[in-house]
Amino acid sequence: MNNISIHRLLNSTKYLNKNISIYGWVKTFRANRFIALNDGSCLDNLQCVIDFENTNPEILKKISTGAAVKINGVLVSSKGSKQSVEIQVDECEVLGESDPEVYPIQPKKHSFEFLRENAHLRTRTNTFSAVMRIRSSLSFAIHEYFNKNGFYYVHTPIITASDAEGAGEQFRVSTLDPKNPALNKNGEVDYKEDFFGKETNLTVSGQLEAEAYAMSMGKVYTFGPTFRAENSNTSRHLSEFWMIEPEVAFMDINGNMKLAEDFLKYVLSYLINNNIEDLKFLENRLINEEKQKPQNERSELSLIEKLNFVIENKFKIITYTEAYEILKNCKPNKKKKFKYLITEWGADLQSEHERFLVEKEFKCPVIIYNYPAKIKSFYMRLNEDGKTVRAMDILFPGIGEIVGGSQREERLDILLNKIKEVGIEEEELWWYLELRKFGTAIHSGFGLGFERLVMFATGMSNIRDVIPFPRTPQNADF
Repeated sequence: MNNISIHRLLNSTKYLNKNISIYGWVKTFRANRFIALNDGSCLDNLQCVIDFENTNPEILKKISTGAAVKINGVLVSSKGSKQSVEIQVDECEVLGESDPEVYPIQPKKHSFEFLRENAHLRTRTNTFSAVMRIRSSLSFAIHEYFNKNGFYYVHTPIITASDAEGAGEQFRVSTLDPKNPALNKNGEVDYKEDFFGKETNLTVSGQLEAEAYAMSMGKVYTFGPTFRAENSNTSRHLSEFWMIEPEVAFMDINGNMKLAEDFLKYVLSYLINNNIEDLKFLENRLINEEKQKPQNERSELSLIEKLNFVIENKFKIITYTEAYEILKNCKPNKKKKFKYLITEWGADLQSEHERFLVEKEFKCPVIIYNYPAKIKSFYMRLNEDGKTVRAMDILFPGIGEIVGGSQREERLDILLNKIKEVGIEEEELWWYLELRKFGTAIHSGFGLGFERLVMFATGMSNIRDVIPFPRTPQNADF
């Protein structure tokens, strides 16, 4: 007896007319005869036909939606039109019963809000199983790309004493007694008595540590969880999310832009080549959803067209100043259609501006570089004009910014001035500053929020629906 996945059974002829053993969960059971079985390996169910007249009635009673079963039988060509093969069941063993009166995932359409409340069971639906298979494939493609291109995978710390962004929106990590913490002479919390002997937090980025490794190993990347204590309850923000952060020594901003473009095209091509059935399913879901919207709010491209749009088009590269001039003089800005009007150089670009540039102005993905220093982080290399830094953002259709990166500031004196300006103590980043003392060199990297990429690849509109168990303000139920 061979125990095998439904996906392999449906995509191979070698199991036809053979005895097989298969496990899964009952999607539906009708006429006391037909089990629609799914094991999570693909969208399709496998029909299992029971000889109910010769099956124990007690077993038949236990077969219900959500039940876990083991099926032994022969795989045969199906007489029905809806499937090519089916199993003629010799034996059905109910491994785990499911009370149909209380099982929440019934064979009907559920709202995404309802499914978020049942996140532990939502991958029993086709939409979420498809999303999570795509998430898994993207993870593999990311590692494959970097491995093929000579990068080393670095596990940067989750607990850190440094704030890479200087924003201060971090989750504190402490073992001090919350009701009676140790205090110093000034009556303040004495973090010297804490577990690590100083104030520590959950990381907002692995970039700074990745820079250290790039400056000895050449090409490295991180791919791990990051945390923001930002009280932003929107469809685009999570308190816990995953970040991909490559860092490369001896690479300037131009090399950084090329790397990011090549990387994005590779991982999306991987999905087209390996997950087309899931993509087609999600595309059809999106088409049906779009029908409910006014015509002017509907996307011009289908889901798969969007992916090919990125894969096939060369990214347009413009400076921030060029983007500013385009946006300042465009019709939506002049007619005050933008929510955030572009009036002065130095304005931080919003999603509506980014999407205009991609979808209306250039009709291809856009890379903007050389941003005003005032709106970017302290570690970005200052240009000779003293006003801009070698930062770059990549903009995608439907989503706006998906990648943010820069050439890093390798000059110690300028970096010291910058951290003073933003109020970071030198002692906090002593090791980071030493990288500029001992064999400093130009280096660059970027960050990509993994969930943003999954949103783009699946067409899901809420970031809570592309991560298994979302962490958001007032929500840590699972």
